[in-house]
Amino acid sequence: MTFDKVKAIIAQQLRAPEEKITLDARLVEDLGADSANVMVLIMEVEDQFGIMVEDDAIMTLKTVDDVVKYIDSRA
Repeated sequence: MTFDKVKAIIAQQLRAPEEKITLDARLVEDLGADSANVMVLIMEVEDQFGIMVEDDAIMTLKTVDDVVKYIDSRA
């Protein structure tokens, strides 16, 4: 499931407690990501899922659910 893989990536990259990583969790406000964290997260997502995240799409990925839906739309 996409969410489980994304959750594992976020937990590793942001060192966020897994119980805080929900679909509604906001990457910056709730999980403490900064712009550098988001870029590393995007690169890891690209590697793990074999997709390319468009530059203009990065700014729209605010929540964990946004990331999951983006990946699913590219699969």
